[in-house]
Amino acid sequence: MCLESLKHRNNNLKIKTKKQMIIVPVKEGENIEKALKKFKRKFEKTGVIKELRARQQFDKPSVLKRLKMEHAIYVQKLRATEE
Repeated sequence: MCLESLKHRNNNLKIKTKKQMIIVPVKEGENIEKALKKFKRKFEKTGVIKELRARQQFDKPSVLKRLKMEHAIYVQKLRATEE
């Protein structure tokens, strides 16, 4: 098998992830809005929504590489102006 076919095969494999529930401890008498805010913060940290949006459309590897390079240039310019 050639290297390209191995790479292609590995990309098509589904990665199994361990599903965990988000647990938000709520103290007695604590406001429900505060508990919801905690839940939303924890949920956002998991990155589920970000991953779903990324999976909705396919981006070519060349496009991803270009975007990554543009971001690196942007960050480098920011750091240069900081100094």
